[in-house]
Amino acid sequence: MRRTLPYVLALLFGAGACGPTDVVVMMEIEVDDPNGAGTVTRALSDIEVRVQPYDRDAVFDSLENAYPEPEPAIPPELEAARAEVQAAQEVWNDAQRRWGVLRDTLQAITETLDGLARTDAQYIVLFREYNDFESEYNAVERQVNTAFTRFDSLQQGTIRASDSIRILQDQWADEAFADIADVFRNKQLESGLDIVVDTTDASGVARNIAVRPGQYWVSARYELTYTELYWNVPVTVEGRDPVEVRLTRTNSEERPIL
Repeated sequence: MRRTLPYVLALLFGAGACGPTDVVVMMEIEVDDPNGAGTVTRALSDIEVRVQPYDRDAVFDSLENAYPEPEPAIPPELEAARAEVQAAQEVWNDAQRRWGVLRDTLQAITETLDGLARTDAQYIVLFREYNDFESEYNAVERQVNTAFTRFDSLQQGTIRASDSIRILQDQWADEAFADIADVFRNKQLESGLDIVVDTTDASGVARNIAVRPGQYWVSARYELTYTELYWNVPVTVEGRDPVEVRLTRTNSEERPIL
């Protein structure tokens, strides 16, 4: 028995070394601070994360190169028009943020004034400040309305053109990538490894991913207003120690969406 014990232990440890490894995926991006200048970090929750043993981009590229017709491109004039729409929306959003700050300021001053006597020196100072802020508030409110009108007009002008290009691209993709599911399935069978799918929690973390050692790619998407962030990040899983993958703007590809 003693002679066979080291061999049995070696088998046990060897089996353990080939067991599943936890892959922890963290998703977060920097966004404009809604309360002022600068940026804040936002955890991306409720995002589907796929860990697969093949490079999906390489598969798409291969099928695209084999297809005789190129994908319909977004015309330069439509790209320029969409950029103008995005800029107009940013102007509108900035005006809205300033309008909200002024509204809250006026409310705070009003509450303070309600607790002061009209003859109080602080009341007189605050009353003058209120008049100044109210004047700016009214001006910014007009800016909000003007900015929205321009944004809405520009946006309406691009909707039909964007829809037309999207339909053409969808039709092209249906034909060019008709066999994509079969190719993905064969790639997985060749690898002998599994595909694991999880969803990020409220803190932007996908924790329920366990895979065997091998080469994988971590894929995810996050949709913005006019574009999407796309990830297809390679990761090598070795041994039993957990592997952490952080998905941020830095290692994403930003792609236009119509």
